[in-house]
Amino acid sequence: MNQNTYVLDQQVGYLLRKAYQRHLAIFQQNIGSPQLTSVQFTVLYTVNLLGHCSQKELVESTAIDQATIRGIVERLIKRELLLQSQDAIDKRKVKIHITELGKITLAEATEKAQLISSKTLEILNPAEQLALLYLLKKLSE
Repeated sequence: MNQNTYVLDQQVGYLLRKAYQRHLAIFQQNIGSPQLTSVQFTVLYTVNLLGHCSQKELVESTAIDQATIRGIVERLIKRELLLQSQDAIDKRKVKIHITELGKITLAEATEKAQLISSKTLEILNPAEQLALLYLLKKLSE
């Protein structure tokens, strides 16, 4: 391939990464807690939605890899936002659930999450916003 035909800032991966970095900066500026990352928010939200769940279920629901999920869960347990316990039926399995402090933290963050999404998309008109969300969903299937 001719090096002159490849333009980095016209490549989908590069542009998605830059857009994601922009979103992460907006997230950190607006979430109100410097200790809560967007990925931790996703894990808290998903554990709350699923109730008691395994790390495998978290991986499947969030599209976050197993090694990353393990580290996030450990950090959230240390902050007393999540708890692990043995499964009532199969003692070999570990279930994760959200604590009361986790629910409070999640509720506060969720109030700000819509604002964060709006700020991320505000440079687009409403039709562009809908198109982008539609295309991102399609790409992620």
